[in-house]
Amino acid sequence: MNIEKRTLFIRRGKGKKDRVVPTGERALLWLEKYLDESRPVLVSEGKKADKENNALFLNAQGGAMQPYTLGKVVSKYVKSAGIDKEGCCHLFRHSMATLMLEGGADIRYIQQMLGHAKLDTTQIYTRVSIKKLKEVHMQTHPGALLKPKRKKKK
Repeated sequence: MNIEKRTLFIRRGKGKKDRVVPTGERALLWLEKYLDESRPVLVSEGKKADKENNALFLNAQGGAMQPYTLGKVVSKYVKSAGIDKEGCCHLFRHSMATLMLEGGADIRYIQQMLGHAKLDTTQIYTRVSIKKLKEVHMQTHPGALLKPKRKKKK
């Protein structure tokens, strides 16, 4: 994590690929809180605690939290919030990609964020609502606002 640059280094993320991703200010504030308050407790109280562990998220034993476990934890909180969806980590990836696309991000940047080798894979994540598609069309297509000429009645 590089707070000054507002980035996270993802080691062996989706597809076992390493990458650096930008991180929003709110997420960084929560990460700092976790690093200051919760993570030190997990390291000091963990039975298998590795004081030099570079993993960001630790389990109750002080070891690196496995992706499956993180998914279960996230799922529990999503369900307690009244959201009845499966695949929570995937859900967040899909939501991020869709929101960025609807906000005007180029799909190639989203591809990079998700760590996809092929653009085709990213396009699966980024289904655009017809409402947003119409808005973009109206704002960007030169002929979108032209009204058709109607023949005058004689």
